[in-house]
Amino acid sequence: MVSKSYTNLLDMSGEDVFDFQQPFRSLPRFVTSSSITTNPDWETSNDDDSVGPASCSLRKIIVSNFLPLNCNKDETTGQWSFSMDDNQLLVQLKDGFPKGSEVIYVGSLKVEVDPGEQDQLSQKLFREHRCIPTFLPADLQQQFYHRFCKQQLWPLFHYMLPICLDKGELFDRSLFQAYVRANKIFGDKVMEAINSDDDCVWVHDYHLMLVPTFLRKKLHRIKVGFFLHSPFPSSEIYRTLPSKRGHIGIEYFGRTVSLKILAVGVHVDRLESMLRLPATISKVREIENKYKGKMVMLGVDDMDIFKGISLKLLGLELLLERTPKLRGKVVLVQIVNPARSNGKDVEEAINEAISVAERINIKYGSADYKPVILINYPIPSYEKIAYYAASDCCIVNAVRDGMNLIPYEYTVCRQGNEEIDKLRGVDKSSTHTSTLIVSEFVGCSPSLSGAFRVNPWSTEDVADALYKATDLTQSEKKLRHDKHYRYVSTHDVAYWARSFSQDLERACKDHYSRRCWTTGFGLNFRVIALSPGFRRLSLEHFASSYKKTNRRLIFMDYDGTLVPQSSVNKVPSTELISILTSLCNDPKNCVFIVSGRDRTTLSEWFAPCEKLGIAAEHGFFTRWNKEAEWEANSPAQDCEWKHIAEPIMDVYKETTDGSSIERKESALVWHFQDADHDFGSCQAKELVSHLERVLANEPVVVKRGHQIVEVKPQGVSKGIVVDMVIQTLVNNENAPDFLMCIGNDRSDEDMFESINEATSRYVFPTAPDVFACSVGQKASKAKYYVDGCSEVIRLLKGVTAISSRRDVTSQSQTTFRDILEVVS
Repeated sequence: MVSKSYTNLLDMSGEDVFDFQQPFRSLPRFVTSSSITTNPDWETSNDDDSVGPASCSLRKIIVSNFLPLNCNKDETTGQWSFSMDDNQLLVQLKDGFPKGSEVIYVGSLKVEVDPGEQDQLSQKLFREHRCIPTFLPADLQQQFYHRFCKQQLWPLFHYMLPICLDKGELFDRSLFQAYVRANKIFGDKVMEAINSDDDCVWVHDYHLMLVPTFLRKKLHRIKVGFFLHSPFPSSEIYRTLPSKRGHIGIEYFGRTVSLKILAVGVHVDRLESMLRLPATISKVREIENKYKGKMVMLGVDDMDIFKGISLKLLGLELLLERTPKLRGKVVLVQIVNPARSNGKDVEEAINEAISVAERINIKYGSADYKPVILINYPIPSYEKIAYYAASDCCIVNAVRDGMNLIPYEYTVCRQGNEEIDKLRGVDKSSTHTSTLIVSEFVGCSPSLSGAFRVNPWSTEDVADALYKATDLTQSEKKLRHDKHYRYVSTHDVAYWARSFSQDLERACKDHYSRRCWTTGFGLNFRVIALSPGFRRLSLEHFASSYKKTNRRLIFMDYDGTLVPQSSVNKVPSTELISILTSLCNDPKNCVFIVSGRDRTTLSEWFAPCEKLGIAAEHGFFTRWNKEAEWEANSPAQDCEWKHIAEPIMDVYKETTDGSSIERKESALVWHFQDADHDFGSCQAKELVSHLERVLANEPVVVKRGHQIVEVKPQGVSKGIVVDMVIQTLVNNENAPDFLMCIGNDRSDEDMFESINEATSRYVFPTAPDVFACSVGQKASKAKYYVDGCSEVIRLLKGVTAISSRRDVTSQSQTTFRDILEVVS
């Protein structure tokens, strides 16, 4: 498992992997869209607005660890032959794409190819099968796939963490380096296939999680989707994500990254065609004759430590022990697919399954009866299909699995066809039945409402489900089967591919209306998508407007805007006090600090700035200058909610080391910036949920911010303060002709929105110059940005110099002075 201290994955990759700081070498490919020509280098680029993509064919690039190919080499002639494996999901998903789509596959071959043959085979594969192979050196393939993916990532995604030193499973940095190198090779191959920004790239599974990053470094607007076929972390994390009409989305550096739980389906037509094969029908006849008079239960699993094969067998053993009448009447046929990796754990799982099966057969079997039939060798596809069709029950007992398709395949095969019905001596109108037992920890479980769901770790639970399966009436079996078949037949592999493609198009629909910026190095590289009008606020432009205006209204956040967030000492410096005093002394200016801090602290800090307006606690309290009284911008609040919320926060404070509670007059804030990051985040999520439940009927809102959880009255925001001040000035016929607002976090976005919409909300004699400015390049409602607090100070110093040099007319002096005296 990756150590928590490795927060910068670039440090883990090491210098011997590749130099992230160098520009990427351009790969030879055909370009048909001008929008691809964005600068691929690491430095930040301010590329102009690009037009939409050039007209081109619909191209889908499917990226996976292995190509969906059957590979054979004639040892006599040395000639290679390849064919598409129609049983592979990646081949079947093409049915969900629009007609005319060009599908290209990128991935490795499952066989080693001599370096001298690789170029020739690459041309052959692309020409005949539209496949682009990635050839990894043998040692890299071993480290990347067998050691890191299978022995590190695979267990990790299945919630198994390495804890035993003697198994040699602790995190190995060199294996991660191999993972990075392999992903870069895959990314380079994908770049050879891309023809325009309008191409869609679909990356599959945990082997290639870094490929989207490598692609986006070169093509900032690339349409790339990633599908994880393995289990994802606990579903409770989704409670922290915003949703829009059923779609989960994360606002990420100005881009909306869409998340969706989308169940994979099976290729129903292909399964039905295989059912019609004479070999399949013959095998069905053979199986049904062999086990005539017995109930056949079927298990089909890959041989790995998560499929729960031994637990399934233990459940059968308990069933036979408890229910003597079923001995000789039930048979569990367990088909074991070959292991995809090797290792001590896999060997132990195989030996354990064989040992348990032999024990059951010895204990409850006889000369002509074996309760367990263990098929621990490869069998052809038609034979597996025949077992599906001939089995009365199917059990999937994995302790942790992704979208296991075995129950779907079984359901389709139990629907049968006319040939199989004729074989059984029934007419085609005969009812079809099936029974499913599914682990609750398998991805397909929620979609199979008619299945018996079990906890695979509970042998008694499994045994009970097996007994219930033997005790169902024919009508119950039919009802369960019909329910499952309706779902499986309508949510097939084409439906899955079509849905994913539509979601990707939806997520990328505004690609060409954004400007792309890049930041970060190594695996910390990010693409920032910003609106076309978002630009740096220059002193020249700002000063020019400042000079020509006479009634200026300026709002500024404090933390993160005037002092860095990372600063330990947040007390304003002498220099800052001097700058603010100079700004306020200009009679043309009305200046406000709008902060989340309490009014007592702000009053003490800014006591020297006598003409400075202050809005404290996000605008709950406001005063126009030092001599004015504090005004509450919200109706008198019943603070009984504090007696409910505070004890709850106290509990979380006591159980979260490093956390604290800030008690404001209007709000309560739980801070966890000094707590352990992971534990603090987990506690914050639980606290939000807890508070939302108990305060559901109170006039407050519960919000989670940057390392805080805050409870505050409804209808309080920085945007309301901005509206109140502007409206007051407009009503007193002193509408400002210069509006400025500068801030750095989410709470300041309300100010930006209000100041941008001021011209449409209020009547101004002349349209004011508006400057909504964000601190930092990020997605924002502001139209300008500056890089940091130091640049904010530089801008303010620049305009205070203008104020000190310029003579002010008496009329101008009267304008804002008079109105400030009135409102205070």
